[in-house]
Amino acid sequence: MDEQYKKTQLVLFGQSLRNVRIQSGLSQEELAERAGLDRSYLGGIERGEHNLALINIIKIAQALERHPHQLLEIFAKTKEKF
Repeated sequence: MDEQYKKTQLVLFGQSLRNVRIQSGLSQEELAERAGLDRSYLGGIERGEHNLALINIIKIAQALERHPHQLLEIFAKTKEKF
């Protein structure tokens, strides 16, 4: 997989996650605490710096009271081929 493509996807996910978090009225610290993650790790996800594990997507979704697929909907809306 091309590194630029990978980076683009991680940034896209991070921006989407940040939008959902803000819409939920949570700070990074509050979301990280609810999800059982370090705040700096969550910040890195939002900046597209981490390729997170599925279990962490599930933890974040539960902390946001969402289904995991809702955090990935951004990819269904893009026209880019996988």
